[in-house]
Amino acid sequence: MSRRDREAAARQLMEGTPPPVPPDLYVEVVRRGSHMLRRRRAARRLMWLLLLFAVVVFSVWAGMVHPWVEPPSKTTPPLNGW
Repeated sequence: MSRRDREAAARQLMEGTPPPVPPDLYVEVVRRGSHMLRRRRAARRLMWLLLLFAVVVFSVWAGMVHPWVEPPSKTTPPLNGW
């Protein structure tokens, strides 16, 4: 099929009348769309809650362990009696 034939076929399809749409299609599309939006909203809330939980857990861990403090050296004994 050449390019000219494809263009002619596309023009013929676009110039024709569109096929009839079933009357209950709109109701079904709205129902599915609202269901998808509810699922996305729930997933987004769950992700935010997980992020908040991770931040709280990290903060508690960092507050208890103090990972920014260098541990005391264990290679040299303490100096006593100087």
